[in-house]
Amino acid sequence: MTSEPDDPFPAAEHDHARCVADALDRAAALCAARGVKLTELRRRVLEIVLDQHAPVGAYTILERLASERGRVAPPTVYRALDFLVAQGLVHRLDTKNAFVACARADGPHPTCFLLCRDCGAVAEIADSALEQAIAAVAARTGFALARRMVELEGVCARCRAASGARQEAA
Repeated sequence: MTSEPDDPFPAAEHDHARCVADALDRAAALCAARGVKLTELRRRVLEIVLDQHAPVGAYTILERLASERGRVAPPTVYRALDFLVAQGLVHRLDTKNAFVACARADGPHPTCFLLCRDCGAVAEIADSALEQAIAAVAARTGFALARRMVELEGVCARCRAASGARQEAA
């Protein structure tokens, strides 16, 4: 595992439509290879999660689906989200009680998220030094890791730069 680039957040000018389409294609291919069904509803829930590079709550997904299809029962959305989490297509962010699309859905992997409290963007990163530090702490304390998920909240470089520019203009 290698370290991420200096700015793991999507560039403001990235082609988001292409980003979503590519992620949906990858998800369909992964599900087909695994012999599981990415139903129309599961695909739509994934598309809603992919809509932004920010966490989205289950009730926001429910509201979007209801506006498109009429009444949708909450358990329907939660079952779709459970499937997407089980397949590694989305992650549940505990601190936000929300979901974010997985950047590396091709298999299990340790996760670390950078959550910008200003713009709401989330970046999923892989950092070998961080993983080694977590493994070392677990080994030193005799702790058996069951799941590794690190959520770090702060301000991304773009928001910090924008904040600095606003302060200079004031």
